[in-house]
Formats: sequence, structure tokens, C-alpha cells
Amino acid sequence: MMTASAPRSPSLNGEIVGILAGWGRYPVAVAEAVRRRGGRTAILSIRDHADAALEDLADEYGFVGVAEIGKAIDFFKQHGCSRATMAGKIHKTKLFTKHAWLRHLPDWTGLKTFWPHFVSRRRDNRDDSLLGAITNAFDTGGVRIVPATDLAPELLASGGVLAGGRPLTKAQLADVAFGWRLAKELGRLDIGQTVVVKNRAPIALEAIEGTDECIRRAGRFCPAGGMVVVKVAKPQQDLRFDMPTIGIGTLQSLRAAGASVLAVEAGKTILVDADELANYAVRSGISVVSYYDEAGRPALDANADAA
Repeated sequence: MMTASAPRSPSLNGEIVGILAGWGRYPVAVAEAVRRRGGRTAILSIRDHADAALEDLADEYGFVGVAEIGKAIDFFKQHGCSRATMAGKIHKTKLFTKHAWLRHLPDWTGLKTFWPHFVSRRRDNRDDSLLGAITNAFDTGGVRIVPATDLAPELLASGGVLAGGRPLTKAQLADVAFGWRLAKELGRLDIGQTVVVKNRAPIALEAIEGTDECIRRAGRFCPAGGMVVVKVAKPQQDLRFDMPTIGIGTLQSLRAAGASVLAVEAGKTILVDADELANYAVRSGISVVSYYDEAGRPALDANADAA
């Protein structure tokens, strides 16, 4: 059965925690964890992204545009949140569609937050740059952004075989080590966190399209299947945002592409709906393994017996 690490989780004692929710099941899992720990939730769903199930988990609920930073800060402060977390994916491809700015028009705080990134040649618009600017704006506004794992540490993957099919072969372990180094370099450049490899050859590297489409693209390039997918944290990973997350959708993408192995970084990867992931991996013959990072390489020896 797939397992996450299970550090002690102190009670939240009725604290109202803010959740800025993007796409996917991850915000739902965080909200459920907050409730299990005796907390309350003020959930602000990002328009065109968040799961409708979040409304039933919220003590206070609202919607916000992706660039309405001031509105988000005001919402959390109005409902007594001294800290909030960001959970879920933002589909950057939607931000590059025609006339997207009309639907995601920034408020004044959002404009002040993002404007320097569009006018200064010394700033860029990579994920870490933009998300770091957002968290700084929240901090300045009096709402501290914290890692979601502070609220739901039980969602973190532990090391070893997490679920699935056959033990990894020597060739697959070699692909994991090869892909790990590529993924860490990709993360260092703040481009993506996922690579797909086979026979120590890169098949697809994640960029703006996201993990699922990267995996599916690899399936088109390698119809014979049997690829190894590696997803890791960035070397400079800010735990407040953009932590690697895997869910049922990730495994569905692996299955559709014909990939056979998913390797993730232990202690820095979120498992959403872990039991369901385990069952799906077994049914699909996909091996899911997790390794701790040692100076940019997977600690394969530590899990060799299990893997």
C-alpha cells in the first residue's frame, strides 16, 4: 500500500486557516487535513481552476482572479486568518490564451506585484519569481504564507516502494538515476520538475505544459512504452509553493503513455489520495518508488532491497 510519512500533527485548536486553492485534489486534501486537526478553513478558489468540492469543506468561501492579490489578502484578513497556504496548480497555459488578461485583470496590489516583472530586464517570469513575489505581497499585507505541509505533514511521501507493479530492474534503476540528475538540473533552472526517460535517453522534459501533458507527450514520442518518469523537488525548492504533487491523474497519464515507473523524491513530494493511488498503480502495473535526495542524486542504495 502506498504510504506517506506521518510526522506528529498538533491540533489547530479552532484556528481559521486560509487556503488559496488552485487546480486538482491537493487543496481538497489540505482542507480535509485542517479539519482533522481541529482547524477551520477560509478557502479562496482561483477562478477557472479549483474543485467545486472545496465549497463543502469551507467555513468561509470565495472566488478570486489569479492576479487579484489585494482581494485575496483582504478576504483572509476579514475572516481572521493570520496564515494561509497555497495549494494546487495554476495552469499557466491559460494565462497565455488570447485576451486572457481581460478575465484575469489584476487589482491594484496585483498590478504593483507583477508590474516590475514585465518592465524590468533584470526580472523574469519563471514560477519561483512570480510565486515569490506573491508570497512577499501577502506577508506585507499581514497574512503569512506557510507550506501546506505544515498543515498536512502526513501527505509527504516516505522512502521506498510506495505501490504498484514489479520490482525495478537494473536498467530501470539506471534510468531513475539518469532522469533524477536531469530533473534536478531542470528544477535548478526553474523550468520544470518532471522528466521522462528510457534507456538513459531523455524523451520529454516538463515546461509550461505541466507534468501530465509532458508524460503524454513522451507517450507520443515513444509508442513502445516502458518509460521511466522522474519527478523531484527543485534544488532551491521553496516549501511554501510549487512542491511536487502526484495524484490519480498522474498515474492515469503514465498509463495512457505506456510508462511503467514513477520515481519521486521522498520527504518533498505530496501524495494525494494515497490509498486510491496505490490501488490504481497495482491495477495498472505501474511501480511507484520514492528516494531521498543525496547531493542531487537518488539514494538508490538505501532502497535497493525494497526496489
